[in-house]
Amino acid sequence: MNQQNEPVAELTLRVVILGIVLAMILSAANAYLGLFAGMTVSASIPAAVVSMGLFRMLRKASILENNLVQTAASAGESVAAGAIFTLPALLILGFWTEMNFLYVTLLCGLGGLLGVLFTIPLRRSLIIQEKLQFPEGVATAEVLEAGQKGGRGLAVLIKTAIAGAIYKTASLGAGLWPEAMEGGTRISGWLLYGGIGLSPALLSVGFIVGLNIAVLIFVGGAMNWLAAIPLYAILTDTPAGPDVVDSAYAIWKSHTRYIGVGAMVIGGFWTIFQMRRTLLSGIFSGLRAYKQAAPGQQQLDRTEKDIPMKWVLWLTVASVIPLFVLYEIFIKSTPISLTMAVFMVGAAFIFSAVAGYMAGLVGSSNNPISGVTIATVLFCALLLLGLMGKGSASGPAVAIIVGSVVCSAAAIAGDNMQDLKTGYIVGATPWRQQTLQIVGTLSGAVIVGPVMALLNHAYGFAGAPGAGEKALSAPQANLMASIAQGVFAGNLPWTMIFIGMALAAVIIACDLWLKARNSTFRLPILAVAIGIYLPFQLSVAIFIGGLLHFAAGRVRRSMAPKTEFEKEGGMGLLAASGLITGEALIGILLAIPYVLPGVKDKMPLVKDAGSVGAIAGVVCLLAVCWMLYRAAVKRAES
Repeated sequence: MNQQNEPVAELTLRVVILGIVLAMILSAANAYLGLFAGMTVSASIPAAVVSMGLFRMLRKASILENNLVQTAASAGESVAAGAIFTLPALLILGFWTEMNFLYVTLLCGLGGLLGVLFTIPLRRSLIIQEKLQFPEGVATAEVLEAGQKGGRGLAVLIKTAIAGAIYKTASLGAGLWPEAMEGGTRISGWLLYGGIGLSPALLSVGFIVGLNIAVLIFVGGAMNWLAAIPLYAILTDTPAGPDVVDSAYAIWKSHTRYIGVGAMVIGGFWTIFQMRRTLLSGIFSGLRAYKQAAPGQQQLDRTEKDIPMKWVLWLTVASVIPLFVLYEIFIKSTPISLTMAVFMVGAAFIFSAVAGYMAGLVGSSNNPISGVTIATVLFCALLLLGLMGKGSASGPAVAIIVGSVVCSAAAIAGDNMQDLKTGYIVGATPWRQQTLQIVGTLSGAVIVGPVMALLNHAYGFAGAPGAGEKALSAPQANLMASIAQGVFAGNLPWTMIFIGMALAAVIIACDLWLKARNSTFRLPILAVAIGIYLPFQLSVAIFIGGLLHFAAGRVRRSMAPKTEFEKEGGMGLLAASGLITGEALIGILLAIPYVLPGVKDKMPLVKDAGSVGAIAGVVCLLAVCWMLYRAAVKRAES
């Protein structure tokens, strides 16, 4: 780690240029990948690897320069999620006939800027005081440090990155095995489903977050997929479809995942309530830092300097005013526009805090930002229902527009907290990171609008009027459109939402009981809510990663009980970082052939690998597990 006030190259011209270029490239790639497959890829680690590689060809850069490049690039990638999860819904609803890239840029850019600003007081709260894991932030720091040191650590990183890249290429590119192995059956009317995500990155996330969080995510998934879905199927006498897995997913999509939405709503507010003191102390510490940095006062260490709170407040106002003008253009009612602007600021801050907290638990790639956006769109639609009436034609669209700002803020907040965690580990200057986060956010917002307009012209979005066979699926945008319409039409599954709220209250009560007993095992509600909301195959893979962490830790302690390892997890943490690196890099690179005319129709190369392919995928994943385990039980070398 760098000394706190040691002069070192950090915010340089080449860093800014490369950061902007990567932010735009990764924003465009993630926009397509998300609209096509319903998922985005965290770019922090790939950007760090690209930065180290390019700078090494020119002149070796400092670890802080490489850190700033990945900070800007990942911010650009994140703003794409805010756009693709929400704004195509305006075409699906028929509110827009064309993707207006100027409005897309303004809504997502200003929303993303709010996300950056709201993470500034949250940095001290979540990273220093709460001491959350932020698995991808830790992994990125490991990548940066290994790149600087070389040696065995870099060798482990490269070897596991190659393994992760090969595995992802064989799955997503070649189609040799599916990205998940799933199956199901019906027994006396009961619909039974099981599955596992065939992803080294998911295993690595479970390894980094540890057994406690991994168990809770798995328990949440089991509550939904092994209990709620079978019960719903038999109690409602759901017609038996030709495929059990498809039937399970249909129930999950239309009904039981709203249990997770209800749990997230209560869990989010409970988390904010629990964090109230640390959030306020973070804001006040930022104000104190600003005063200490004033002339004649004691100077803060470089690694403690955030953007001054004075500038945070001014930039927040500067962001809200144009958003209010945009709302006025869409709504054409000043009182409603003002109400929505106030609601947007409050929701953006609350859900930025929630997204940052969830990123600390499970990482950015598995952070269910769409769940946060669902809650925003739901509350906004209910508020507009009271203000505009049930017959409002524009009500659902306005809810989506407000949701796009909050979604952009939350997506940026979760990803930026990972980057600030990385900076905290490697000794970066917070205000410089926050500046590059703003630069990356605005760069990504500038490119994502034209890219979405181009994709709409080329393919269209499923669910929109006139969408053809080649339309991009845009699953999250379709869900947002159905929720907004459902509120005004009165057909949302409120029973499921209320069940989720009640379940969250029970889990919170259990966690308070465990806290009173000073138990080392706790029940943070958001971890369970994430498990309920996610597909079960993701939860299973994360759980296996947590088990690997636990098993390797037991073995290490029994082999050398008096020896302290360099870091918890030994070389396993670096190996997990490498697996995430390889899979993330290939996930982004494979977006290119998927969009090239004449090539995308041939992807993947094998259309159906069948059961043989699934078995091969499991065998290869077991080999990855063994690689991760072997790395974790060896002592890290200095």
